[in-house]
Amino acid sequence: MLHLSTVLIPILLADIVNPVLFAFMVYAVGTDQPVRNSIAALLGHTTAYLTFGIGLALTFDIIMDRLANPAFFDYILSLLVGTLLLWAAWGVRGDKQQQKPASNLEKLTPIKAFGIGAIINIVGLPFALPYFAALDQILKADLTMADSALVIIGYNIGYALPFLVVPLLAITMGERSRPVLARINEKVDRVSAILMPFILAFVGIALVVDAINYLATGKGLF
Repeated sequence: MLHLSTVLIPILLADIVNPVLFAFMVYAVGTDQPVRNSIAALLGHTTAYLTFGIGLALTFDIIMDRLANPAFFDYILSLLVGTLLLWAAWGVRGDKQQQKPASNLEKLTPIKAFGIGAIINIVGLPFALPYFAALDQILKADLTMADSALVIIGYNIGYALPFLVVPLLAITMGERSRPVLARINEKVDRVSAILMPFILAFVGIALVVDAINYLATGKGLF
Protein backbone atom coordinates (compact mmCIF):
# COMPACT_ATOMS: atom_id res chain seq x y z
CA MET A 1 0.00 0.00 0.00
CA LEU A 2 2.91 2.36 0.80
CA HIS A 3 4.45 1.70 -2.62
CA LEU A 4 1.10 2.45 -4.24
CA SER A 5 0.87 5.78 -2.43
CA THR A 6 4.27 6.88 -3.79
CA VAL A 7 2.98 6.25 -7.31
CA LEU A 8 -0.39 7.92 -6.72
CA ILE A 9 0.93 11.14 -5.13
CA PRO A 10 2.49 12.60 -8.34
CA ILE A 11 -0.60 11.54 -10.27
CA LEU A 12 -2.79 13.29 -7.69
CA LEU A 13 -0.70 16.45 -8.02
CA ALA A 14 -1.23 16.39 -11.79
CA ASP A 15 -4.96 15.93 -11.21
CA ILE A 16 -5.26 18.78 -8.71
CA VAL A 17 -3.53 21.35 -10.93
CA ASN A 18 -6.78 22.18 -12.69
CA PRO A 19 -8.17 25.70 -12.18
CA VAL A 20 -11.74 25.17 -13.43
CA LEU A 21 -13.27 23.91 -10.15
CA PHE A 22 -11.30 26.46 -8.13
CA ALA A 23 -12.53 29.29 -10.37
CA PHE A 24 -16.15 28.24 -9.89
CA MET A 25 -15.70 27.98 -6.12
CA VAL A 26 -14.23 31.49 -6.09
CA TYR A 27 -17.30 32.61 -8.05
CA ALA A 28 -19.54 30.87 -5.47
CA VAL A 29 -17.88 32.85 -2.67
CA GLY A 30 -19.16 36.01 -4.34
CA THR A 31 -22.81 34.92 -3.95
CA ASP A 32 -25.13 35.57 -1.03
CA GLN A 33 -24.35 32.11 0.47
CA PRO A 34 -20.59 31.95 0.00
CA VAL A 35 -19.70 29.12 2.37
CA ARG A 36 -22.66 26.87 1.58
CA ASN A 37 -22.37 27.36 -2.17
CA SER A 38 -18.61 26.82 -2.35
CA ILE A 39 -18.80 23.69 -0.17
CA ALA A 40 -21.78 22.40 -2.18
CA ALA A 41 -19.83 22.88 -5.43
CA LEU A 42 -16.89 20.90 -4.02
CA LEU A 43 -19.21 18.16 -2.72
CA GLY A 44 -20.92 17.91 -6.12
CA HIS A 45 -17.60 17.63 -7.95
CA THR A 46 -16.19 15.09 -5.46
CA THR A 47 -19.35 12.98 -5.46
CA ALA A 48 -19.33 12.73 -9.25
CA TYR A 49 -15.58 11.94 -9.31
CA LEU A 50 -15.86 9.27 -6.62
CA THR A 51 -18.91 7.64 -8.22
CA PHE A 52 -17.20 7.56 -11.61
CA GLY A 53 -13.96 6.17 -10.14
CA ILE A 54 -15.60 3.31 -8.24
CA GLY A 55 -17.86 2.51 -11.19
CA LEU A 56 -14.96 2.45 -13.62
CA ALA A 57 -12.85 0.34 -11.26
CA LEU A 58 -15.67 -2.20 -10.99
CA THR A 59 -16.03 -2.26 -14.78
CA PHE A 60 -12.29 -2.78 -15.30
CA ASP A 61 -12.27 -5.51 -12.65
CA ILE A 62 -15.05 -7.40 -14.44
CA ILE A 63 -13.22 -7.05 -17.77
CA MET A 64 -9.93 -8.28 -16.33
CA ASP A 65 -11.58 -11.27 -14.66
CA ARG A 66 -12.62 -12.43 -18.13
CA LEU A 67 -9.13 -12.09 -19.62
CA ALA A 68 -6.58 -14.87 -19.51
CA ASN A 69 -3.79 -12.48 -18.54
CA PRO A 70 -5.10 -9.46 -16.60
CA ALA A 71 -1.59 -8.08 -15.99
CA PHE A 72 -1.09 -7.72 -19.76
CA PHE A 73 -4.36 -5.75 -19.94
CA ASP A 74 -3.17 -3.52 -17.08
CA TYR A 75 0.03 -2.57 -18.87
CA ILE A 76 -1.66 -2.07 -22.23
CA LEU A 77 -4.01 0.33 -20.43
CA SER A 78 -0.96 2.05 -18.87
CA LEU A 79 0.62 2.43 -22.30
CA LEU A 80 -2.59 3.93 -23.70
CA VAL A 81 -3.14 6.33 -20.79
CA GLY A 82 0.54 7.31 -20.72
CA THR A 83 0.50 8.09 -24.44
CA LEU A 84 -2.64 10.18 -24.02
CA LEU A 85 -1.03 12.06 -21.11
CA LEU A 86 1.97 12.93 -23.32
CA TRP A 87 -0.41 14.11 -26.03
CA ALA A 88 -2.33 16.19 -23.46
CA ALA A 89 0.93 17.67 -22.13
CA TRP A 90 1.84 18.82 -25.63
CA GLY A 91 -1.68 20.18 -26.20
CA VAL A 92 -1.95 22.23 -23.01
CA ARG A 93 1.57 23.63 -23.50
CA GLY A 94 0.25 26.28 -25.87
CA ASP A 95 -3.23 26.60 -24.43
CA LYS A 96 -3.31 29.82 -22.41
CA GLN A 97 -7.07 30.10 -22.12
CA GLN A 98 -8.71 28.79 -18.98
CA GLN A 99 -12.36 27.97 -18.71
CA LYS A 100 -14.19 30.42 -16.47
CA PRO A 101 -17.63 30.19 -14.88
CA ALA A 102 -20.23 32.37 -16.50
CA SER A 103 -20.70 35.67 -14.73
CA ASN A 104 -24.37 35.93 -15.62
CA LEU A 105 -25.53 32.77 -13.82
CA GLU A 106 -28.91 33.11 -12.16
CA LYS A 107 -29.02 33.27 -8.36
CA LEU A 108 -26.91 30.44 -6.99
CA THR A 109 -28.20 28.10 -4.28
CA PRO A 110 -26.38 25.19 -2.61
CA ILE A 111 -28.41 22.69 -4.65
CA LYS A 112 -27.52 24.45 -7.91
CA ALA A 113 -23.89 24.76 -6.81
CA PHE A 114 -23.81 21.01 -6.06
CA GLY A 115 -25.25 20.29 -9.51
CA ILE A 116 -22.86 22.64 -11.30
CA GLY A 117 -19.92 21.14 -9.41
CA ALA A 118 -20.99 17.68 -10.60
CA ILE A 119 -21.47 18.96 -14.16
CA ILE A 120 -17.97 20.51 -14.17
CA ASN A 121 -16.64 17.08 -13.26
CA ILE A 122 -18.75 15.14 -15.75
CA VAL A 123 -17.92 17.47 -18.64
CA GLY A 124 -14.22 17.17 -17.85
CA LEU A 125 -14.18 13.39 -17.32
CA PRO A 126 -13.06 12.50 -20.87
CA PHE A 127 -9.98 14.66 -20.26
CA ALA A 128 -9.31 13.48 -16.66
CA LEU A 129 -6.32 11.44 -17.79
CA PRO A 130 -4.49 11.54 -14.42
CA TYR A 131 -7.55 9.97 -12.82
CA PHE A 132 -7.49 7.16 -15.38
CA ALA A 133 -3.80 6.70 -14.60
CA ALA A 134 -4.54 6.54 -10.86
CA LEU A 135 -7.29 3.96 -11.37
CA ASP A 136 -4.97 1.88 -13.53
CA GLN A 137 -2.28 1.90 -10.81
CA ILE A 138 -4.86 0.95 -8.16
CA LEU A 139 -6.07 -1.98 -10.26
CA LYS A 140 -2.49 -3.08 -10.98
CA ALA A 141 -1.85 -3.30 -7.24
CA ASP A 142 -4.22 -6.30 -7.19
CA LEU A 143 -5.98 -5.20 -4.01
CA THR A 144 -9.27 -6.56 -2.75
CA MET A 145 -12.33 -4.70 -3.98
CA ALA A 146 -12.84 -3.20 -0.51
CA ASP A 147 -9.24 -1.98 -0.35
CA SER A 148 -9.44 -0.60 -3.88
CA ALA A 149 -12.57 1.34 -2.95
CA LEU A 150 -10.83 2.72 0.16
CA VAL A 151 -7.84 3.87 -1.92
CA ILE A 152 -10.15 5.54 -4.45
CA ILE A 153 -12.01 7.27 -1.61
CA GLY A 154 -8.68 8.39 -0.13
CA TYR A 155 -7.56 9.69 -3.51
CA ASN A 156 -10.74 11.73 -3.88
CA ILE A 157 -10.40 13.13 -0.37
CA GLY A 158 -6.83 14.11 -1.21
CA TYR A 159 -8.11 15.78 -4.38
CA ALA A 160 -10.77 17.75 -2.50
CA LEU A 161 -8.67 18.94 0.45
CA PRO A 162 -6.75 21.78 -1.29
CA PHE A 163 -10.01 23.29 -2.51
CA LEU A 164 -11.26 23.65 1.07
CA VAL A 165 -9.12 26.79 1.26
CA VAL A 166 -11.97 28.61 -0.50
CA PRO A 167 -14.75 28.11 2.12
CA LEU A 168 -12.21 28.32 4.97
CA LEU A 169 -11.06 31.77 3.83
CA ALA A 170 -14.70 32.78 3.38
CA ILE A 171 -15.42 31.71 6.96
CA THR A 172 -12.39 33.36 8.54
CA MET A 173 -12.18 36.54 6.43
CA GLY A 174 -15.74 37.15 5.27
CA GLU A 175 -16.03 39.80 2.53
CA ARG A 176 -12.25 40.39 2.66
CA SER A 177 -11.69 36.89 1.29
CA ARG A 178 -12.99 37.82 -2.18
CA PRO A 179 -10.01 39.88 -3.40
CA VAL A 180 -7.63 37.39 -1.76
CA LEU A 181 -9.28 34.46 -3.54
CA ALA A 182 -9.33 36.41 -6.80
CA ARG A 183 -5.56 36.85 -6.56
CA ILE A 184 -5.09 33.18 -5.66
CA ASN A 185 -7.24 32.24 -8.65
CA GLU A 186 -5.03 34.29 -10.98
CA LYS A 187 -1.93 32.60 -9.57
CA VAL A 188 -3.52 29.16 -9.92
CA ASP A 189 -4.16 29.98 -13.59
CA ARG A 190 -0.52 30.96 -14.13
CA VAL A 191 0.91 28.03 -12.17
CA SER A 192 -1.33 25.49 -13.90
CA ALA A 193 -0.34 26.85 -17.32
CA ILE A 194 3.34 26.33 -16.44
CA LEU A 195 3.25 23.14 -14.35
CA MET A 196 0.48 21.15 -16.03
CA PRO A 197 2.46 20.20 -19.18
CA PHE A 198 5.48 19.10 -17.15
CA ILE A 199 3.47 17.07 -14.64
CA LEU A 200 1.41 15.39 -17.36
CA ALA A 201 4.56 14.63 -19.35
CA PHE A 202 6.30 13.19 -16.26
CA VAL A 203 3.40 10.88 -15.41
CA GLY A 204 2.90 9.96 -19.08
CA ILE A 205 6.56 9.06 -19.60
CA ALA A 206 6.59 6.99 -16.41
CA LEU A 207 3.53 4.99 -17.50
CA VAL A 208 4.80 4.45 -21.05
CA VAL A 209 8.26 3.33 -19.85
CA ASP A 210 6.63 1.04 -17.27
CA ALA A 211 4.39 -0.55 -19.90
CA ILE A 212 7.19 -0.95 -22.48
CA ASN A 213 9.46 -2.52 -19.86
CA TYR A 214 6.73 -5.01 -18.95
CA LEU A 215 6.01 -5.88 -22.58
CA ALA A 216 9.75 -6.35 -23.24
CA THR A 217 10.81 -8.16 -20.05
CA GLY A 218 7.58 -9.38 -18.44
CA LYS A 219 8.22 -7.22 -15.38
CA GLY A 220 6.90 -3.73 -14.64
CA LEU A 221 8.79 -0.94 -12.93
CA PHE A 222 5.90 0.04 -10.63
